[in-house]
Amino acid sequence: MEVSDIEKLINDALELDELHVTFDGSQCKVIAVADMFAELSRVKRQQVVYAPLAQAISENKIHAVTIKTFTKEQWQRDKLFNL
Repeated sequence: MEVSDIEKLINDALELDELHVTFDGSQCKVIAVADMFAELSRVKRQQVVYAPLAQAISENKIHAVTIKTFTKEQWQRDKLFNL
């Protein structure tokens, strides 16, 4: 599985303002930015981004996922610490 495959899975399922994915063959790190996260709890934010990856995870194409979510405002403030 490639970074572009992971980005496509997430982008096909969610309307995000920004998406940053790194993948080393097993560990996947996702940063998702969208104002829709403002209304969601931390757990729900994680679930929303995790859902499109569930099949790839169950098929062992991805072994571990780290997800960080931000609203656009939060991202403007915190992006220097997260890229």
